[in-house]
This record gives sequence, structure tokens and C-alpha cells, in this order.
Amino acid sequence: MMKTWLISVSAAAVLMSGAAMAADGFELGDPKAGEAKAKAICQACHAADGNSIVPLWPKLAGQHPEYAYKQLVQFKNGERYNVQMTPMAMPLTEKEMRDVVAYYSQQVQTGGVADRELAALGEKIYRAGNPKSGVPACSGCHGPAGMGQGLSKFPRLAGQHADYIKQTLEYFRKGERANDPNGMMRGVTARMTDQEIAAVSQYIQGLRND
Repeated sequence: MMKTWLISVSAAAVLMSGAAMAADGFELGDPKAGEAKAKAICQACHAADGNSIVPLWPKLAGQHPEYAYKQLVQFKNGERYNVQMTPMAMPLTEKEMRDVVAYYSQQVQTGGVADRELAALGEKIYRAGNPKSGVPACSGCHGPAGMGQGLSKFPRLAGQHADYIKQTLEYFRKGERANDPNGMMRGVTARMTDQEIAAVSQYIQGLRND
């Protein structure tokens, strides 16, 4: 019952985010056209409903369209590189990118389950950071429930695969990913230990189940 309620609340939050975004000038694409494009080229990795089954490939279901669009644009123009995503994004038109992100933003994410022991430390870092090492709280940008902020292009994290989160944080720490505004994420991860990264990743994966 609680899980059903959480899914309903999450879906409502996504729809409200989309409405606010449209009102603020971001042009949403056509979800129907986006569905056709997603099933033609995206579902092999991300699944037709955006809930990828491979833990190293991110879930797109319920992601803020502003953020997802920004990533596609940056894959296309070279600001962000990934051996799989870059060649997939390059042929996409402006309309196709807006259509695809509109479609995936309306899908319901499946959520995940965290490793309890690691998640206990992860929750502390996520909610309060680590004052001793200067790691800020993740919740400051991504929200206490991990739902992110669409208009600020801070992604939804809740329920995302722990393996993908861990890999992404490590990429930021090594500088292999550098499309974060003002080096924000690179600065944060530079202060994080391997254990903290693993713990936060686990906590985020199970965040919707808490």
C-alpha cells in the first residue's frame, strides 16, 4: 500500500514538474512521437518504459525532461562523451530530443532496493554531508526525497541504479565527466571516499522504498 502511494506521489510530482517547465518556456515535445523514437532506438539499453534492467545504464523513467534534454544536447555537441550514447545522440534532431525526453518523463519509475548496511552511511552523507571533509549534503540540490529540480536541471536520483550512480560519481571524481555547472559535482566527489560513494549510491537506489 505504501509503495503504491509513493509511486502515485512520484508520478504526480513528475507531471507537475512538466507543467511548470512548459509554463517557464521550455518547449515540451510530443510524447507519442517520443514513444515511437524510444522504441526504435532507446529501448535496447533503457527499455521501452525507461526502466533499464542493466544496472550500469540509467533509468530514464520519471526523469526531468529539462535535465534529460540537456544531456542529449551535450552528447550531441561533444560537451559530454560516452562511447554508446554519443553516436546515438548525434543524429537526433531538436524535435526528436524534445519528444523522447517528454515521453520518458511521463513514465513511472520502478524504484530499487538498497543494501541496508551501506545505506545507513549513505543516508548520513546524503542528508547531512561530511562536515569534516567538506562534502555537502546531496539533498541540498537533489532534494530530501531525491526528486531533483527540473528547472535548475538537477536530476532526479531516487530509485536510480546504484551501479550507475557509483560509476557517475567516480567519473566526476576522475574528471572523465565534466559537464557539471561550475565543476560542482567534480568538487563534491573530489572530497568523497570510495566507501562514501558506494554508500550514497546504495541509499539513492533504495530512496523511494524508505
